[in-house]
Amino acid sequence: MAWDFLVARSDLRQTRFQDVEPPSLNEGEVRLAIESFALTANNVTYAAFGEAMRYWDFFPAPEGWGRVPVWGHARVEASAHPEVEVGRRFYGYLPMSTHLTVQARPGRAGLVDTAPHRQGLAAAYNHYLAVDDDPAQDDHRALLQPLFITSFLIEDFLDEHAGFGAASVMLTSASAKTAIGLAHLLKKRGAVKVIGLTSPRSRAFVEGLGFHDQVLAYDELGGAAIARPAVSVDFAGDAGVLKSLHETFGEDLAYSMLVGGAHWEAGGGQSGLPGPRPVFFFAPDRIAKRRQDWGPGGFDQRYGEAWAGFVADAPRWLHAQRSRGPDAIAAAWLAQVEGQTRPDVGVTLAP
Repeated sequence: MAWDFLVARSDLRQTRFQDVEPPSLNEGEVRLAIESFALTANNVTYAAFGEAMRYWDFFPAPEGWGRVPVWGHARVEASAHPEVEVGRRFYGYLPMSTHLTVQARPGRAGLVDTAPHRQGLAAAYNHYLAVDDDPAQDDHRALLQPLFITSFLIEDFLDEHAGFGAASVMLTSASAKTAIGLAHLLKKRGAVKVIGLTSPRSRAFVEGLGFHDQVLAYDELGGAAIARPAVSVDFAGDAGVLKSLHETFGEDLAYSMLVGGAHWEAGGGQSGLPGPRPVFFFAPDRIAKRRQDWGPGGFDQRYGEAWAGFVADAPRWLHAQRSRGPDAIAAAWLAQVEGQTRPDVGVTLAP
């Protein structure tokens, strides 16, 4: 049986499954059977910003509903492309579904989906990497790689701008995986103090990572001694937290970056804040810039070196937990929306 998991665009807690009949393939099309995918707070961000950032447009759904993008692995079930054989495995951007049909354009490292509805969307999401390694690596790759690439790009952006002259970089929602990756890279470079802001229940976990110079609960921000000037990298998307940061630091806030929406229901309120105007960081634009700056293979080499060091350490603090089937997927989605997933557990799911 083939199905799509649908989320109401107006209420992320409202979900349903829709049975579908995989379409017959036209010339050049490939049908992928989805094997597994990761589910993190990043996917809730995709849904929360689905309209504004066009995340809903990648995988069409009935009116008023959306298919939330996830990262995972799929195997070619049927192929109408002479260069893409049945059985090949790919890693990339998938819907929460059993199947995905792509208009394949094979390349050196995998394939690109050239379907008309995906043209004009961020190109980085249309690439599917061919993978022939041990499937035991699937979980940590799906859980961390799409997030760590954003961590890598943010750290590179800050380094290119000499950290905007800051002595500290503050990371909200410090237990989020993208924030952890950034803290790892900032700590490794050693140019600034790394400050993690988190909830009391996640504080011990963040402290145990060993990547931060200070870890604070949100309500401790006002009275904390933090080296100034500072840069804020906001993964929470919480208007109250952002306001507190700007009011605490004012003109000592050298740069204010918006990245995620872990606290997705507390968004908004970005205007009229003291200090610099918050600027949204869009990773695909940065990827395109650095691929051009660094030339053929340059981006992949630099990112690959950073990724290898990060993922080798990941099993120390992140334990992959795989579940299977529609009931597990629906429950995992609701837990993620409600912010109930433990930071040391990585949720992966199989249809």
